[in-house]
Amino acid sequence: MVAVLIPEWPYSLGTPSARGVIRSCPEDFVVEEIPRIRPQGEGSHLWLWVEKRSANTDWVARELASAFGCHQREIGFAGMKDRHAVTRQWFSVPATDAIEEILENIHIEDVQILEKQRHTKKLKRGSLDGNRFVLKVRDFDGDTDETEQRLEQIQINGVPNYFGPQRFGHQGRNVEQGFRLLSQNARMKRNKRSIYLSAIRSFLFNQVLAERVLKGSWSTMIDGELAMLDGTRSIFPVDLADADIEDRCKRLDIHPTGPMPGEGGTQPQGEVGELEQGVLQNWPELVEVLVSQRVDSSRRALRLYPNRLTWEFGGTTLELGFELPPGTYATTVLREILDFTGAGPVRDQD
Repeated sequence: MVAVLIPEWPYSLGTPSARGVIRSCPEDFVVEEIPRIRPQGEGSHLWLWVEKRSANTDWVARELASAFGCHQREIGFAGMKDRHAVTRQWFSVPATDAIEEILENIHIEDVQILEKQRHTKKLKRGSLDGNRFVLKVRDFDGDTDETEQRLEQIQINGVPNYFGPQRFGHQGRNVEQGFRLLSQNARMKRNKRSIYLSAIRSFLFNQVLAERVLKGSWSTMIDGELAMLDGTRSIFPVDLADADIEDRCKRLDIHPTGPMPGEGGTQPQGEVGELEQGVLQNWPELVEVLVSQRVDSSRRALRLYPNRLTWEFGGTTLELGFELPPGTYATTVLREILDFTGAGPVRDQD
C-alpha cells in the first residue's frame, strides 16, 4: 500500500506571515468566466449568461434541463465553477419552439439569467480562455508593506503552478484510494477513474515542482528543459538555456514545464531529466499504475502568472483581482500572499 501525505509545498517567497479569512460570504469570492467564443445571435441553441450564488455548475445544469424539458447531457457549459462563490458563466440549451415562454416563467433559486443569445452550436467543455477573480480577504492581519512587496514580486514572476489541495481529496485520500483501486483494476465509473488518475498525476507534478522551487529554478530555464509557449500547450526542447531563451522566459513568452506522468511522450534531457527522474523514482508504484492504465504523459507549466493583478487595502480587508488560465487555482496565488482560512473547498479551475 502506498502511503501519501500531502505536504505543505514550499513557497517561492518564503512562508507568508500575514493572515486572513476568505469567503466569509459568497460575494467575497466572485468568479467570471472569460469566454473563448461569443454566441453569434442565431442558431438552434440558446446561450445563457448565468450568475449563480452558492450553487455548483452541475446542479444548475440539472435545473436548466428540468426547466427546458431536455436531458442534462444536452446542457452545455465550458467549465465547472465553485459552489461557495458568486460566479458568472455561459450555459447552452436546445432552442425549442417554447423557449421564450419557458424563459418568461423560469425560476431557479439563487440563479439569474443576465443575458441570452442564440448560437449555432452547443457550448463545449473547455471553451474558455480562463477566469477573472475578485476576492475579498477579511480580518487581514499582517504587515501591509511586506504583503505589497510579495504582490509586486508576483506581478513580475508569477507563482509556482501547484495543483490545489482540493485536487487530492480529504487528507490526500484520492491519491491513496485511487492507487489501491486502479492497481486492482476495480470497476468504477469513468468520472471516478478520471478523478483518481488526475489526483495521482497532480501529486507527482507537485513533487517535481516542489523540488524546482527548493532549487530556485521553477521560473527559469535550465539545460534539457521542455519549454511551453505562453497561452498554448505547445512545447519544444531547450538543449542549452542561453541568454535568448532566458530573456523569453523573463518576458513570460515561454515557461519551464514539469511532468504529468504516463506512458510515451517527449521527455526532458540533461539536468532537467535527471532532476525529474530523481523525484519520480521515489514513487515508482504511482508511476507504474499510470502507465498500466494507458494514460498519456503530458507537460504542464511550472509557473502560473496572474494576469491583470490588482490589490487594495482597506482597514482589515484586502481586495484582490486577477485573471488565470483554465486548469489553474486561485488558491495557488493566494497561498503565496497570506495564510488564509475559509469555508469549503475552492474549485477554481477548468
